[in-house]
Amino acid sequence: MTLGSLESSSNISSTFLLSGIPGLEHMHIWISIPLCFIYLVSILGNCTILFIIKTEPSLHEPMYLFLSMLAVTDLGLSLCTLPTVLGIFWIGARDIGHDACFAQLFFIHCLSFLESSVLLSMAFDRFVAICRPLHYASILTNTVIGRIGLASLGRSVALIFPLPFMLKRFPYCGSPVLSHSYCLHQEVMKLACADIKANSVYGMFVIISTVGIDSLLILFSYALILRTVLSIASRAERFKALNTCVSHICAVLLFYTPMIGLSVIHRFGKQGSHLVQVIMGFVYLLFPPLMNPIVYSVKTKQIRDRVTHAFCC
Repeated sequence: MTLGSLESSSNISSTFLLSGIPGLEHMHIWISIPLCFIYLVSILGNCTILFIIKTEPSLHEPMYLFLSMLAVTDLGLSLCTLPTVLGIFWIGARDIGHDACFAQLFFIHCLSFLESSVLLSMAFDRFVAICRPLHYASILTNTVIGRIGLASLGRSVALIFPLPFMLKRFPYCGSPVLSHSYCLHQEVMKLACADIKANSVYGMFVIISTVGIDSLLILFSYALILRTVLSIASRAERFKALNTCVSHICAVLLFYTPMIGLSVIHRFGKQGSHLVQVIMGFVYLLFPPLMNPIVYSVKTKQIRDRVTHAFCC
C-alpha cells in the first residue's frame, strides 16, 4: 500500500458529527428546556388527537381519519429527531455512526413526504365536502381512505428507499461535521469524497415529484373550492364553508413554508448565515408536529369540545 493511499484511508471518517446552535454551545443545557417542552407538547398533543378520534364514534369520518394520519406522521417525526437533538443539548453527544445517520434521514424524509401526501388527501377531502357534498359519503368511504393512506405510504417509502444505499457507497473524508442536530440527505451527501451528481439529481426529482406536485394540486383544489364558495348565495354559508378549511390551510403553511425555505437555503444559500440555516431546520421539523394539534384543537369545534371535556372531567 502506498503512502498516499494510507493517508487517504486514515482520513476516511466512520462517524458524522451533529451540531447544536453555533456560538451558543455554553447555553445548550438552557436551550434544551424549551426544546424538551416542544417535544413534550408535540407528543402529548398528537397522542391526544389520536385518542379522541379513536374513542369518539362521531369522529370516525373522513376528515378526522385524515387528521389521525397527520397526527401519526407528526408523532413519527418528533420521535425520529428527539434522541439526537436532546443528546446534543443535554450531554453533548455529537457522534453518530453512518448507518444510524442513514436510517434517521430515511425516516425523516419518508415521514416528511408522507405528511405532504396526507395534506394533499385532506385538501381532496375538503374539495369533495364543499364541491360535491351529496357524494361525500359515497366517494370517501373507509376503503377508499385506507387505500389513499397505503398509496401515500408506498410512494414515500419507494422514493426514499434508495437514498441510504446511494449514500452508503460513498467514502466520507475531511471534516464530518453536519449543520443540524439530525441527518438530512442534502447535507450528508455534501460530505462525500466522490461525485454526488446522481444524488443531487435524484434528490431534486424526489422533491419535485412529491412536494412540488402535492403543493400544486393543493392550490388547484383550493381554486376549485373558492370558485364553488363564491357561487353560494348566502354570505353566512360562504363563511361557514371557508371556515372548515382554515385548520387545513394553517397546517399546509406550517409544513410547506419552512420545508421550501430549508431546501432553498441548502441548495442556493451557501453564503447565507449558518445560524439561519440551523434555526430554519428546527422550525421545519419541530413546529408542524407542535402546532398542528393546537391549530386543530382551537379551530375545529368537534375536537375542541372533546379536548375540553377530556381535561375538565
